[in-house]
Amino acid sequence: MAECGGLHSSTSRHTMDKSITLPPDEIFRNLENAKRFAIDIGGSLTKLAYYSTVQHKVAKVRSFDHTAKEATGDELYEISVQEEVTARLHFIKFENAYIETCLDFVKDHLVNTDTKVIKATGGGAHKFKELIERKLGLRVDKEDEMTCLIKGCNFVLRNIPHEAFVYAKHADSEFRFQTTQPDIFPYLLVNIGSGVSIVKVESEDKFERIGGSSIGGGTFWGLGALLTKTKRFDELLQLASKGQHTSVDMLVKDIYGGSYGSLGLTGDLIASSFGKSATADKGFSKEDMAKSLLHMISNDIGQLACLYAKLHNLSQVYFGGFFIRGHPVTMHTITYSINFFTKGEVQALFLRHEGYLGAIGAFLKGAEEDNPNQYSWGENYAGSSGLMSVSPDMNPMQRARSGTFDMLEMDRLERKLVNLPLLQDASSYIPDTVDLAEDALAREYWLYCFEEALDGVVKRALASQPDMPEAAERAEKFRQKYRHKLQTLRHQPFAYGSLTVRSLLDTREHCLNEFNFPDPYSKIKQRENDTALKYYQKAVKSLEELSWEERQFALVRGVLAGNVFDWGAKAVSDVLESDPEFGFEQAKRQLEERPWLVDTYDQWFERLKGPPHKCALFFVDNSGVDIILGVMPFVRELLSRGTEVVLASNSSPALNDVTNGELQILTESIAALDPVIQAALTEDRLTLVQSGSSSPCLDLSRLDKVLAMVVRERKTDLVIIEGMGRAIHTNYYAMLSCESLKMAVIKNSWLADRLGGKLFSVVFKYEVPAAGPDSPALTPS
Repeated sequence: MAECGGLHSSTSRHTMDKSITLPPDEIFRNLENAKRFAIDIGGSLTKLAYYSTVQHKVAKVRSFDHTAKEATGDELYEISVQEEVTARLHFIKFENAYIETCLDFVKDHLVNTDTKVIKATGGGAHKFKELIERKLGLRVDKEDEMTCLIKGCNFVLRNIPHEAFVYAKHADSEFRFQTTQPDIFPYLLVNIGSGVSIVKVESEDKFERIGGSSIGGGTFWGLGALLTKTKRFDELLQLASKGQHTSVDMLVKDIYGGSYGSLGLTGDLIASSFGKSATADKGFSKEDMAKSLLHMISNDIGQLACLYAKLHNLSQVYFGGFFIRGHPVTMHTITYSINFFTKGEVQALFLRHEGYLGAIGAFLKGAEEDNPNQYSWGENYAGSSGLMSVSPDMNPMQRARSGTFDMLEMDRLERKLVNLPLLQDASSYIPDTVDLAEDALAREYWLYCFEEALDGVVKRALASQPDMPEAAERAEKFRQKYRHKLQTLRHQPFAYGSLTVRSLLDTREHCLNEFNFPDPYSKIKQRENDTALKYYQKAVKSLEELSWEERQFALVRGVLAGNVFDWGAKAVSDVLESDPEFGFEQAKRQLEERPWLVDTYDQWFERLKGPPHKCALFFVDNSGVDIILGVMPFVRELLSRGTEVVLASNSSPALNDVTNGELQILTESIAALDPVIQAALTEDRLTLVQSGSSSPCLDLSRLDKVLAMVVRERKTDLVIIEGMGRAIHTNYYAMLSCESLKMAVIKNSWLADRLGGKLFSVVFKYEVPAAGPDSPALTPS
């Protein structure tokens, strides 16, 4: 959230102090490149949407032509930083009181747009039509509110993992984010505005209003105003949050002296809303009346939603609208009502970006010729506010709603992302091993860990751009931005969905990219790749001299030792910086002896005695020793057995992970030294594919569509996942429909201790999919 300064306390709710200043680099970003606009104006909030192009610096690698003596020294490739233009969607939410000033600001900063029309939706679109056209010089084209709402809902469910959540007021983590189903349809959307509309959504363009009610948010507001003399909706909810409805409502036990067992009614159940007010001589507090009214409205809506869900056999029921707006008290009462009427069979689902749905839908209606749905989009954590609780007592960082702007930014991804076809059940797949929002001890440790590492990341970013004098200023902005994100997450762990080690890493990468540090480890990777390649032939020769049995174990130890070389782990980066001579053999000596912390090597060894796999998909990790001396000899052995291999690497940089561009060059260089690799490339038995990821972790539900196609075509029957980020922080519990092998070295003392191991403990987890419900579970030692 970006805060407005210069607003006098005497300023009315509906007028704006003209001296207010809006920082363009924080709120209306990239306006100079805006191409298309949409606006959704509700009763109190305006949501502005626009499309822009963003210039980013990207790191590229290009192989030297050694035959032409183009290279200086022994470097395999050169690194260059280039400008790349990407598409971004911006959504800004602010109070209607600020609309005139914001429109002036947009007009003043609009430079290169040829837009003539602005799509508009919401109840205020007609009221502010003349103002918008006069201020922006754009023709207002009004779109149907419900159509926009549905389009927006489809978009966020499809593109934002952990968009939907269940609200559990009294749980350790009140926001429990849900894994988005691969097929989001059909679902029920219960939109609670002044009244209630209940919509059945069957596909992208097919939806139907199947019911509704005149008793909705307007009813709560109107009756609440009559009962309490409180005119503001949010103040009414605040009163309700402090009230006791039992003072006003007649309960079952008030009538029967206890429970009504034959009907299954507990004594605490509301028998009659406001029932005590008819006979009581005393007055009732505003808080108690507001709470009773909230329960009455919520229970009515909840029962109605349950009846329609059962009638149409729908299990996914989403709630949104002005009545919800992320208010804990309304989400709690709706959740209780749904749980009661369905006996726990249906959960009330809420949306993290519910307030933006209309604006997103209106924008999509205006952009249909560009077909945004043909792309995948990702939330830009660096430019998004995240979910902010509006509970008045939530935390000290929560600012007053007045004077603040919420932002959501969505970046168009280069590649369409889909599920890995080999997931056993894509609908139940959860990438992350630990949800830090639910584990307070782990959350505190990892937030501290990432904050402690911040100086090192800044130092690395600066070292990657020594010839750019403005790099220091950008690095400091990165430091401030990421530290602010960590502080926000410390108080509001639910801000960006499930809080995990992966999301902390990804947020850091987003912030680095935001300030044009696309690959801080590029020079380290280059140096380590050059060095490791010199030892490749020696490593292969020593392996070939071993017996078959000895070689299989040596190959596994090689992958594990290579995985030690991880600049993202402080225990390792400290060693690598203090001892530049630390090498492959030293790493092998660091590994724990068998039995390992998780050790199913014997099962893997027995499997190798059987027929070769048809095709192995290998998700690789680090550059240098890891990929060249650890992974490649292992891959070479698989190829020699007759197994095809697909190497999946990151599409974009993250830490010292090898990228697809780097891996292409490395593999060609290795092939020039090794006829086995050369033959596999020539015969198309070794394939290199982008994963679609730019993270040190791995989400198997968001992979490059081309990779998924290759996996199907090659009839892949073995998946290998390497590294702490991909195989422990994520995918440790991932269930696949084929054999899988997860290998990692634990390079964090706190995590090792928690798992019952020590620094450099080994996880070697070979799993075979269960043949049926009675198959024995594989138990790690």
